Amino acid sequence: MAVLNKIRQRSLFLIIIIALALFSFVLADLFKNNNAFSSKSQNTVGTINGKDITREDFMQKVEIAQKQAGPSATNTQVMNRVWEQEVRQAIMETQFKELNISVEKDQMRDLLKNTLATSPEFLNEAGVFDENKLNEYIINLKETSAATYQEWVNYEKSLSSNALQQNYFNLVKAGLTGTLEEGKFEHKLEGNKVDIKFVQIPFSSIADSTVTVSKSEISSYIEKHKDLYQADASRDIQYVEFKEAPTVEDENDIKAGIVALLNDYEVYNEATKANDVVTGFSKTLNNEDFVNSNSDIKFDNRFLFKSSLPTAVADSIFKLNEGEIYGPYKDNGYFKVSKVVALKQIPDSAKVRHILIPFVGATRVGPDVTKTEEQAKQTADSILSIVKSDRSKFVSLLDLSSDKVSNEKEGVIEFAYTDSFAPEFKDFSFENQKGDLDVVKTSFGYHIIEILSQTEKEKAVQIATIARKIEPSQATIDKVFRDASNFEISAENKDFAELATESKYVARPVNSIKVLDENIPGIGNQRQIVRWAFNDETEIGKIKRFNIPSGYAIVQLVAKHKEGLMSVEEATVTAVPAIRKEKKATIIRNRIKVANLDDLAAAENTTVKTASAINMKNPTISGAGREPFVVGAAFGLKEGQTSKLIDGNNGVYMIQVTKITPAVELDNYQAAANQVEKQKLNVVNTNLYNALKEAADIEDNRAKTVE
Repeated sequence: MAVLNKIRQRSLFLIIIIALALFSFVLADLFKNNNAFSSKSQNTVGTINGKDITREDFMQKVEIAQKQAGPSATNTQVMNRVWEQEVRQAIMETQFKELNISVEKDQMRDLLKNTLATSPEFLNEAGVFDENKLNEYIINLKETSAATYQEWVNYEKSLSSNALQQNYFNLVKAGLTGTLEEGKFEHKLEGNKVDIKFVQIPFSSIADSTVTVSKSEISSYIEKHKDLYQADASRDIQYVEFKEAPTVEDENDIKAGIVALLNDYEVYNEATKANDVVTGFSKTLNNEDFVNSNSDIKFDNRFLFKSSLPTAVADSIFKLNEGEIYGPYKDNGYFKVSKVVALKQIPDSAKVRHILIPFVGATRVGPDVTKTEEQAKQTADSILSIVKSDRSKFVSLLDLSSDKVSNEKEGVIEFAYTDSFAPEFKDFSFENQKGDLDVVKTSFGYHIIEILSQTEKEKAVQIATIARKIEPSQATIDKVFRDASNFEISAENKDFAELATESKYVARPVNSIKVLDENIPGIGNQRQIVRWAFNDETEIGKIKRFNIPSGYAIVQLVAKHKEGLMSVEEATVTAVPAIRKEKKATIIRNRIKVANLDDLAAAENTTVKTASAINMKNPTISGAGREPFVVGAAFGLKEGQTSKLIDGNNGVYMIQVTKITPAVELDNYQAAANQVEKQKLNVVNTNLYNALKEAADIEDNRAKTVE
């Protein structure tokens, strides 16, 4: 009781202690994740010149862009594309604000008018753009669909942004000109010429193996050339792939299974509790049902020319008679057996003309289509009657056709049998004869089709093919899983690469992975691996198994590289050749004790070469390559003067100027000045935005906020 009394007496004290403990726990968590202090850091994808890109807005744009790009583009590719658009827009907006330029209402109307000038929904009866129709369209969007109206607003913003950028570029270009003095200088750069004699001692004359480069030399080189060796944060990994690939046994089982279908076989009937005999593929008359019931690829009822068959088996299949079978054979990841079920003579291509009468609900109909299916059929039949009585009227009736593309060619379409067309349209064009005319219904509406011509008929075959995908069996999949698991466990206590070698696997290194990368060479799009490698909690040496489309990848994080200067190892690829070149130049210089070309050539067991008409505009020496330092030195010498040793791109040189030819003096340098101005304008188009981007303040938080 005494203890309880003491606790009651100190209850306030205990409450304070507990509260402080909880508060310190919360503070510790906040300091551990300092982003928690700022909701902005979690909800801001990036900041460009002070403009925040919110996560919500960014992801909405990514979603729209993903729909437009389709399944071929990965989410990361789309995000990168949208990010670059946002960066460009923010950078350019900074410039627009500083110059106080904008797109006003009248200019926006002109932009819309020019952009939509050929859109049918905004044209009046005379075919002229009608602003009232545009206004009605916008009002209708606003009242009926908030989402669609927002898309229209975004469209106007895009037009406005593009117009502003064009205005900005034009303003910059307007301030650029080529002066007569610049024109004169440009003319001399190209017109002043020198002839030289020279001796080149190429760097390649010294074997790379004889010139050692130390780590300390590489480090010093990096420090001297910091601008060349700036690097983003990156990660190095290595991985072993465990591929779920079919074994020889798996392939043999698949092949045996497909062969077993050729002859009659028994199938247990659950209802009768007895075996039923099923007619095999070789004897069945219902080829379509048999294929659809037993094949991984459904029956294709098209007739095929020889050129459309798999190249490796085309000759063999095309020689078969009706009912004969070829196979099994391998084709595009499948085992197949093919039976010729029909033969036919078909033209390779046909030329037709048509008039299309669509109806409400047909494929790709415009909002102006109001005919019902029955009304469209009546119209088509009426046109058919007119054309049958007088085929010369066909072209005059094209105004009734909704196929504007073929209308421009008098309704004519020429296409091959292998082209993708509505089946009914194709069947009529190839199954009938030249001159035949009739109404044909397709998903697009009713067509009045006349066959104008066909190529000579050729043999075509209809084939029933049973295909079984070549894939690993469950036993193989289970073995791959066990092998991957065993390797993953063993790698925790052994050297990753050594274990791979011992186990006869291949450890694949992948270096310099960036935070927003997604492709891992060898296994493709593996964003999950990149995210794991950049996770703060993933330590060097950590190993993890990842499911990949082909099986599993056991991955180890090898190294972490911070943003900044490259490490010696990273810079080696480019630094070592540059340092080696410098050291070779020193070796060559130290061994040369002569001062004229002939003695140098004799000492180095080479020859004196010549080069004519060298100019500063294109500093290339015939027989030696591009050598701006050497050419520059030549223009600093007098005629007959010999240079000292010059370090070039490809070797060490000694040169003698044999002739100087000054540029022809012109009465007027305006043409050259115009050329200078043109060069400046081209630079604006190619380099202006990049310069603005380089100078911009860009904070990219995508890796932390959108994944």
